[in-house]
Amino acid sequence: MSEPVVDHPCFSRFFNWLASRGPGRGSFVALRSATAGQARGVTLELGAGGGPNFAYYDPALVARVEATEPDATMLGYARQRAAQASVPITLTQAPAEALPFGDDTFDTAVMTLVFCSVADPERSLRELLRTLKPGGRLLMAEHVRSRHTALAATQSALVPLTTRLASNCHWNRDAASVVRQAGFAEVHAQPLTYPRPSIRLLAGGLLPIQLIEARKPDIS
Repeated sequence: MSEPVVDHPCFSRFFNWLASRGPGRGSFVALRSATAGQARGVTLELGAGGGPNFAYYDPALVARVEATEPDATMLGYARQRAAQASVPITLTQAPAEALPFGDDTFDTAVMTLVFCSVADPERSLRELLRTLKPGGRLLMAEHVRSRHTALAATQSALVPLTTRLASNCHWNRDAASVVRQAGFAEVHAQPLTYPRPSIRLLAGGLLPIQLIEARKPDIS
C-alpha cells in the first residue's frame, strides 16, 4: 500500500522562515553545527525539511548526503538549497518509518527537529539503526519533554493543539529514551542553551532542546 501524500504548505512556509530568518535563528545555527556540522562519510539526513542543514555539511568530511523528507512543500525549498550545497545531496520523498535504503549503508545519520513529528518514533529509529553501518553515529537535535513536572504536564496538554497546527509536532516526547529502546548504544544527551535571553525565557521552559549522540552497536 502506498504511503499517504504529506503536504502542509502553511506550516512549511512558516517553519522555513523561522529556520532561516526568524527570532530563534541563533539557536538553529548552534544545533545544526552540532549535528550536520559533525557528520562524516556517507550521511543520511532524516526529515530534511527545507534543507537548512545542507550548508553545514563539510565537504572535507562528508562524501555525500541522502536526504529524505515526506512533505511536498518542504521538498521544494530543499531542492533549492541542495543545488547550492558544497556536498552532493540526493533528495527522496519518503516517510521516516519506511526508508528506501539498504542495510548498513550510512556512516552517519542526522535528525534535526524532526523526531517530534514522526508518526511512529520507535519504528523510525529502528529504520535508522537498520540503515546505519555497525559503529555508525546518530546525531540528533530535538526539543523534548521537560524534566519539570508542571511544565511536562503543560506540554502534554498542548499536544492536541500542536499536532494539528504544527504538522504533527509533539512537545512531550522523551527522545533519548526512545533512542535507547530502539537499540542504539552509547547514548549521550546534553541540553542546548538558547543563546538569546528572550528566546530562553519564552521557549526554553516549554521547548527544551537536547543534543543526542548515539551509535549502532558494532557486532564485530
